[in-house]
Amino acid sequence: MKKHILCFGDSNTHGYRASDLGRFNEDERWTCLLGKKLGPDYLIIEEGLSGRTTCFDDPLTEGLSGLDYITPCLMSHRPVDLLIIMLGTNDTKERFASSPACIGLGLKRLVEKAKVTDCWPNNKPNILIVTPKNIEKEYEDTEVVNTMGYGCAEKSEQLGAEYKKIAELTNCHYFDANTVVKEYNKIDYMHLDEAGHIGLADGLAKVIPTIV
Repeated sequence: MKKHILCFGDSNTHGYRASDLGRFNEDERWTCLLGKKLGPDYLIIEEGLSGRTTCFDDPLTEGLSGLDYITPCLMSHRPVDLLIIMLGTNDTKERFASSPACIGLGLKRLVEKAKVTDCWPNNKPNILIVTPKNIEKEYEDTEVVNTMGYGCAEKSEQLGAEYKKIAELTNCHYFDANTVVKEYNKIDYMHLDEAGHIGLADGLAKVIPTIV
């Protein structure tokens, strides 16, 4: 049986393409590229939702809290050999008024709920926390600032330290996307471009065989 890897994230896991508000195709998304790199012994499951947060309910759109969906998501795909969580970008939105430390605590809640879900082979949770690429300050000069609000880049830059602490506290694996993705697109400065998808897939493909 193939090893099932569930990728739980937001628009950068869904594959949002800023150039035309569309979606990168199966030859471009990091999830699909990761599957090709890992080979036939792995099944990559895409669970990306634009706007998803760790645990915050968005007053503008329902169903975006990862905390509300993680249990049925894991159970519907069980057995899950590895859960990859890459969230936090949307948590920085000004309307949530949340600090980097509180976003980290939201991630902790999500991880703890995932760990007790009945989906793990031999009841051994296996979770990889991925810090998203930092939002670039230039986003404030684009239209997305109207919905993101201000201060998101500064919060985003501090998530790595918070997430690493949460990973250690919850006995999860940790990976920082900033080590392999050097910049975002030059349209909204917060979504992966083609090079970013390739870089993230390459980086994770080196890590995953060592943990699952």
